[in-house]
Amino acid sequence: MMRKAVPCLILMLTAFSFACAEEDEKPPRIVSTVPENGSQDVDPALNEMSVTFDEEMIDGNWSWAYEDENTFPQIVGQAYYDEGNRINRLPVKLEPNKEYAIWINHADYKNFKDKAGNPAIPYRFTFKTR
Repeated sequence: MMRKAVPCLILMLTAFSFACAEEDEKPPRIVSTVPENGSQDVDPALNEMSVTFDEEMIDGNWSWAYEDENTFPQIVGQAYYDEGNRINRLPVKLEPNKEYAIWINHADYKNFKDKAGNPAIPYRFTFKTR
């Protein structure tokens, strides 16, 4: 009876090891944006937009994209990640009383990627300044 229990235990440990060794194929999710998606009263003095992901991202890679140059803010600095590589920030200059539309990754531009190399699903967010 003891011999049958040992092979079962080894089989269970082996199956557990394979399950733990699976590759990360799950794309990172956006958990928030600044300004908040759909905001209608954003202060035009806001000088930085940001996007927060649910996992650590690859530094030096991002795709802040536009669908129309007229609805994309003026970029006034280089995008960068906060410590932990979950929040990417983009220095911008906003205009008063203007609608903006920004894509995080889009079509051929998918440089926001997690540490496993999975690109974030394209995400569009919009807002309007007062």
